[in-house]
Amino acid sequence: MGINNIIILAIESSCDETSAAVIADGKVLNNIVATQSVHEKYGGVVPELASRAHQENLIPVVQEAILTSGISKDQLSAVAFTRGPGLMGSLLVGVSFAKAFAFARNIPLIEVNHMNAHILAHFIEDPKPNFPFICLTVSGGHTQLVLVRDHLDMEVVGGTQDDAVGEAFDKTAKLLGLPYPGGPLIDKYAMEGNPHAFKFPITRMPELHYSFSGIKTAVLYFLRDQLKDNPNFIKENLADLCASIQYSLVEMLLIKLKVAVKQFGVNEIAIAGGVSANSGLRETLTQLAAQKGWNLYIPKFEYCTDNAAMIAMAAHYKYLKGDFSSMDVTPLAKMKI
Repeated sequence: MGINNIIILAIESSCDETSAAVIADGKVLNNIVATQSVHEKYGGVVPELASRAHQENLIPVVQEAILTSGISKDQLSAVAFTRGPGLMGSLLVGVSFAKAFAFARNIPLIEVNHMNAHILAHFIEDPKPNFPFICLTVSGGHTQLVLVRDHLDMEVVGGTQDDAVGEAFDKTAKLLGLPYPGGPLIDKYAMEGNPHAFKFPITRMPELHYSFSGIKTAVLYFLRDQLKDNPNFIKENLADLCASIQYSLVEMLLIKLKVAVKQFGVNEIAIAGGVSANSGLRETLTQLAAQKGWNLYIPKFEYCTDNAAMIAMAAHYKYLKGDFSSMDVTPLAKMKI
């Protein structure tokens, strides 16, 4: 490759995945991810343990990304990193490494908003959405409806007022006695269950906003009452419980999405974030898109969860605009699109 190519090393360390990727002229060459299993026994991500694991994983992950890309360090045009949102200790590991790497190589730094990057994961491979499009971004920490006018021009038009949908999946899974992370297990058991076996409330918020804390409370009280009469109720009805919970959560997501599509007159629809890997959401949304005549874009599973390929893609567009960071940059636990 010639020295005029835009080649960027990207680093993602916002939560419990350590990831690095290399992108050359907008084409992602690799996507190396080290997942942390240390959190499973605690029923959730422990921030201090996450940051320690990032410290252990980051250099080997970056080294592998550079080696498998076929690119030498001398060819890198810039180094990108997740500035936020995320866990402060985890972000600090990635930011500090990126700053040291950029300083040592005398190349620019590019800060990336993790939530922007989830949306730009759609531009890693074809087919790519046309502008403007609406992206339903669903993860453990965020649930947002975003109007995307351009690669770097996004507006959050609706969001959750309390729990994110990913939290709702994990918290209800915990009530069912499922290990962390429970969201994928609800999805797994739901495939064998009846989504209409049990009725849970659909929370209706004003405008394009969401609320997911109510369903957790409803499931808690429902299970408490059922277990009084039958201590084996969860075990005997696990598939139906998971299917019913998933149905309610997906229904809440899609009710607001339909309102947003009508409000903005857009028929290009995308989903992003870890919960976009949920098969129930994917299947229901695919059916709805066919019914409504929407053009629907769903990323590959590997680009749904936290990964550096999406950070690299966001950095590519920022590089084209000359949007670089100074060495004074610090991580942000909360960061708006």
